[in-house]
Amino acid sequence: MRRPKSRNFRKKQQLLEEDEIELLNSWIQSQKPDSGSNPMSLPPLGSKAPVGRLDDESFSRYAGATRFQQLPISQKTKDGLRESKYIKMTDVQRASLPHALCGRDVLGAAKTGSGKTLAFLIPVLEKLYRERWGPEDGVGSIIISPTRELGGQLFDVLKSAGKHHNFSAGLLIGGRKDIDTEKEHVNELNILVCTPGRLLQHMNETPNFDCSQLQVLVLDEADRILDIGFKKDLNAIISQIPKRRQTLLFSATQTKSVQDLARLSLKDPEYVSVHEESATATPVLLRQTAMTVSLDQKFDMLWSFIKAHLNAKILVFLSSCKQVKFVYEAFKKLRPGIPLKCLHGRMKQEKRMGIYSQFCEKDSVSVLFSTDVASRGLDFNKAVDWVIQVDCPEDVASYIHRVGRTARYRSGGRSVLFVMPSEMKIIENLRAAKVPIEFKKVNTKILQSVSELLSSLLVKYPNIQHLAQRAFITYLRSIHIQKDKEIFDVMKLPIDKFSASLGLPMTPKIRFLDQKIRHKSISGKSSLSASENFDKENLLEDSIVEEDPSEKLELSDLLEDKADRGFILTEDTPNLVGGKTSEIEDINIRPASRVSKKKKLKINLHRPLGTRVVFDDECNTLPPLAKIADTDSGNASFVVDQGEKAEYYKRMREELMQADKEDKLLQQQRRREKRIKQKMKWKGGNIEEDHSDDLSGSEGEGTKGRVHRNAKIYFDGDNDDGERKEVTDNISLREQEELALKLLNSMHS
Repeated sequence: MRRPKSRNFRKKQQLLEEDEIELLNSWIQSQKPDSGSNPMSLPPLGSKAPVGRLDDESFSRYAGATRFQQLPISQKTKDGLRESKYIKMTDVQRASLPHALCGRDVLGAAKTGSGKTLAFLIPVLEKLYRERWGPEDGVGSIIISPTRELGGQLFDVLKSAGKHHNFSAGLLIGGRKDIDTEKEHVNELNILVCTPGRLLQHMNETPNFDCSQLQVLVLDEADRILDIGFKKDLNAIISQIPKRRQTLLFSATQTKSVQDLARLSLKDPEYVSVHEESATATPVLLRQTAMTVSLDQKFDMLWSFIKAHLNAKILVFLSSCKQVKFVYEAFKKLRPGIPLKCLHGRMKQEKRMGIYSQFCEKDSVSVLFSTDVASRGLDFNKAVDWVIQVDCPEDVASYIHRVGRTARYRSGGRSVLFVMPSEMKIIENLRAAKVPIEFKKVNTKILQSVSELLSSLLVKYPNIQHLAQRAFITYLRSIHIQKDKEIFDVMKLPIDKFSASLGLPMTPKIRFLDQKIRHKSISGKSSLSASENFDKENLLEDSIVEEDPSEKLELSDLLEDKADRGFILTEDTPNLVGGKTSEIEDINIRPASRVSKKKKLKINLHRPLGTRVVFDDECNTLPPLAKIADTDSGNASFVVDQGEKAEYYKRMREELMQADKEDKLLQQQRRREKRIKQKMKWKGGNIEEDHSDDLSGSEGEGTKGRVHRNAKIYFDGDNDDGERKEVTDNISLREQEELALKLLNSMHS
């Protein structure tokens, strides 16, 4: 009895969904906002305004809606949003959702923490729902994230908002070992949340992986995915998905590059920038501070700040993973009185996600040291009190993404930027980009020196000393590779003082910096006073360089540091190495036996040209190509007839082939003679062995178990014709004496 009831229920439910889809399609098409318009400019709908069908032919306006319940979306999506406590829409959602629900391509730019995630997840759910997408239809939407942590966060929001839908979704990110399990089920998934490298791996390796029916493509943190680091992977992905699709791009710093938009095959995209005319480019409730800190006092300032804020949740940004490892391990030994954590690209995926989850816990105080892997998109549940940037960001966009980890949505937050005197240009760039940052002086009275503590710590723990050397090298390298030399100039840094601040007993030598100083000293562009560590005589000679173990830097470390700063191709290991040998060769810190000079050759267009001189057998000069001239008639002019020239080349080829055959025969003869000599030598050794065996006796135990050899043959010296006489091993003693006398007589005669 239950089965017919269940079947009737499903049939009734299907009819209700069909009616709802028809209603939604009519509602969306009838009240579609004008292309290029900003829905936020329309009068907002009140909370008591009618929603949906007003009469037989008219529907309520959804452009200008302020609540999710006023949008033409399915009841399942509304229930999921309401249960997740999403009631009112943010500015970017109000501006982008009316265009995205119509099926238009959208480029959304908004401040960090403004709710961009739901701005593209809701259109994805609604598009597949109205298309009645099912498991048998395959992949309907792909959401690409630049980092694994952000991908996991997107997947959690997707599960929360779409819990009442019947779509199958999967999280495909690198660092996992269950790739085989993913390959078995990926063709059954409707929504893929993935990183570029993992998605491309499935496209290349998974049998029957099909994206030909893709409906919606989403790029979260689009400017990061479209940059040079992911260019190769993204181009490969775009080539395997259909061009007829809806594309949604969202980021805090959106791209307007025509090339990027052409790569994605966008069609009349709607550019939504709700905060473009805002007074600030960062959240209003974010208080931003910058202070001048010299390079050798950065860790002193960081230590003092942590000791002064033991009841806060602090996110600390450093430029390389080696610095993160060193600061985490060193400060953990010094015990500042607050839990410490670290997050970087070299950690295993399970550990990274575990640390991220722990730091997201509310009502917990801790310090998280991280690279830029945590700078984009991550939401730490509005719990980050301070964002400390120990190392200067590479540009304004990186700064905005870093400080965006606090003051999210309607909560407040604070940030501090450590700026060296040589990096003051970044403050001008930030203010020019409408970033309201205050400048404050350092209170030296509360500054606690940690250098002496680090020195004693490095003596006690050699592994931390090794980390300090790596941190020193990778930081200088990170400054060296930056493009903006007005801000990042490694020659202006107090290298010796920085090394001492890390607790190192002596400054490690760095090859790429040696070469930079040598090049500048030779060209006369700068003096050698930039660093007291380098000796002038050692810089100007190509002598043997003594190997310093502190300079050894593994290839994986360099790639990892570049990945954390956003320079690497993908997050997956197989795609990291290809095509970067020239750059890696230059940044390899491992010293070679000789410092190589890489100079560009300059071609002088006005130099005199040389001529080729040919001599005959009598050392007389001949014109070039004289051998193919008509020498029989005594005419030394060149042969112009192509037939004679071809005949000459043919004859020369035959001569070369004949010479080659003769050489091969000669080589075979030599090998044959060598084998014969070896064989004769071996036979001679056997004959001597036979004689020695014969002298040992012909009877008794010595002959037992031995294979009898051929009878010995002796020549009678008295016989002129050389008649051979065969003597066996069992001749008598008397016969032997007679034979010996004959031999003696023959010798005397």
